[in-house]
Amino acid sequence: MKALVAISIMLLPTLLHAQEVAVKSPNPFFEEWTTPFGVPPFKEITNAHYLPAFERGMAEHKAEIAAILDSQEAPTFANTIEAIERAGEQLGRVSHVFYGLLGALTDDELDEIARKASPMLTGHFDDILLNAQLFARVKAVYNQRDMLKLTVEEQTLLEETWQDFVRGGANLGKEQQAVLRAINEQLSAFTLEFGQNILKEDNKFQLVLEKPEDLDGLPARVIDGGASAAKERGLEGKWVFTLHKPSLFPFITYSTRRDLREQMYRGYIERGANGDELDNRELIRKIVDLRTRKANLFGYKSYAEFALARRVAANPKNVYGLLNKLWQPALARAKRELVEMQALADRDGADFKLESWDWWYYAEKVRKARYDLDDSELRPYFELNRVQEGAFDVASKLYGIKFIERKDIPTYHEEVKTFEVQDADGSHLGIFYTDFFPRASKRGGAWCGTYRDSHRRDGKKIHPVVNNVGNFSAPTKGKPALLSYEEVTTLFHEFGHALHVLFNDTKYVRTADAVRVDFVELPSQIMENWASEPEVLKMYARHYETGEPIPDKLIAKLQQSATFNQGFATVEYLAASLLDMDWHTATQAGDVDVDAFEQKSLDRVGLIPEIISRYRSSYFRHIFSGAYYAAGYYSYIWAAVLDADAFEAFKENGLFDQKTAAAFRTHVLSKGGTEDQMILYKRFRGTDPKIEPLLKRRGLLGN
Repeated sequence: MKALVAISIMLLPTLLHAQEVAVKSPNPFFEEWTTPFGVPPFKEITNAHYLPAFERGMAEHKAEIAAILDSQEAPTFANTIEAIERAGEQLGRVSHVFYGLLGALTDDELDEIARKASPMLTGHFDDILLNAQLFARVKAVYNQRDMLKLTVEEQTLLEETWQDFVRGGANLGKEQQAVLRAINEQLSAFTLEFGQNILKEDNKFQLVLEKPEDLDGLPARVIDGGASAAKERGLEGKWVFTLHKPSLFPFITYSTRRDLREQMYRGYIERGANGDELDNRELIRKIVDLRTRKANLFGYKSYAEFALARRVAANPKNVYGLLNKLWQPALARAKRELVEMQALADRDGADFKLESWDWWYYAEKVRKARYDLDDSELRPYFELNRVQEGAFDVASKLYGIKFIERKDIPTYHEEVKTFEVQDADGSHLGIFYTDFFPRASKRGGAWCGTYRDSHRRDGKKIHPVVNNVGNFSAPTKGKPALLSYEEVTTLFHEFGHALHVLFNDTKYVRTADAVRVDFVELPSQIMENWASEPEVLKMYARHYETGEPIPDKLIAKLQQSATFNQGFATVEYLAASLLDMDWHTATQAGDVDVDAFEQKSLDRVGLIPEIISRYRSSYFRHIFSGAYYAAGYYSYIWAAVLDADAFEAFKENGLFDQKTAAAFRTHVLSKGGTEDQMILYKRFRGTDPKIEPLLKRRGLLGN
């Protein structure tokens, strides 16, 4: 049920409208899907179908809960805990499709549906978690847990269900529960609005250039991309650059026009803080205030304490301990990087002190000078389809699985590709969608999601339908999509998440969903390691025109530059992680000056002005457009310790050692959250993780 709570935080206007729509056309959500492998029939689903589908889903969910309560039998694991887990299937069906498309292919109508539905679905789940009679049944089973002969996974399901109710407010008094309901309703509305504002900000900004001399320094592919963007907007003959990463970062990396780099970068870092109708600062104040009050209701001093109580890190002290341990060596390295860039700028006759919008430009100059390597030299070898095939080949060599492209499976957009995934024995594992190019209807970033979760129902395996969504460099003017090296690692990263979903072999959705946020990045981040291995590069990095494999000298340059600019990369990430923790360790509710709070947080750790936190508060979607990463952005570096340590096992035993891969699949990828994640990790590795491999990888040893 938690999976439904997590994705169902929006929807539904009026019953009258829903009934009206239902009369006009058949609703695909009310019928069995006869598509291949039972995937969503995207082409048959319209916006008008969601409201009645959610309405019926909620009604059926309530009826299923009522049936549990009407039982005359004493509460048991089967008739209460498993019954709660099974309830809400229809609601989950529509939720997966709606929220998947809300991120990847939204429009004004879907946004409006989400805004209206938010309080209704929040109330629906509060009704369940605050149902005293239902909680009494859960409590009765939980109190017998030591006497029940449950499997490890069943024990986890019982514990997670109990925690869902307790942390959902079931133990609070009536007055406190009323306060909690109001807080939850407001949070669901404010976090939704925060994310919608950022998407609008991303789409609103555009830098329009009319003179060829304004394009000085930009590679041909970047210029072609600007021309294509202008044509799409009815500005043919001009060039348009946007805040989408494939447009923004190449521009600030190569443009010789410092004034235009500043304009682009300011457009990026000032999102959500422009004093207009999309300004997110008031929303941040409200969200932080509400989260603090919510934590206080449960007896916690801060929201971070509340959130971390159910994570591997356990408490804020442990999180700050790791972040602070990395901060000083990373900052020291970043300062040395800055000195080197300033010296190069001075030699070039620059009569200014470097600013944040100069970092990418001069870092690229230093990389070129030191390693004779630049992004434009690498891109021809990173054609998107070949990179994707490379990721598939790595998975095949490790686990024996196959990816077969299917043209007969419905998709939601013409750019989406579909693959059937088969296990080593030829059996079906799941369906995998890819959706890689930016568009106005897609939120920024890259992510992995599901349209159906893996689980078992009545002894039958229900196979997952998983997707990878990105915003990578698109094809331009007769050239295929050629990726930056960062985009290559992002593709491998999200693919690692997909493998985690595809290999899941839990009985329950809830136990699969119990993977902690600070462990969930291990399967994704470990895949990034293969992307840069020379043996793997030879497999997929081939010139898009000649088909020639990437030369050894380029591989050597890539390897030599592996730790280049890692001071900057680590510092900007850690700054955001510390900012997240500072927001969520606040112990008093009330008004706060967002800009002043942020500045104080970053000044406290000594962030240099030439580096901006990877996410400033006003566009920090990870923590303010949902609660999953709230007091949890640290999880990427926490998991990085694990993935660097785990990859050492492959380096020790062989890059494609199938025995090591089988152990990783068995103990980590297939188990979801059925057990304590560190127990699972140690079963794979045989020992506690060490931090030294991460420090070595980032070039921070000895700093």
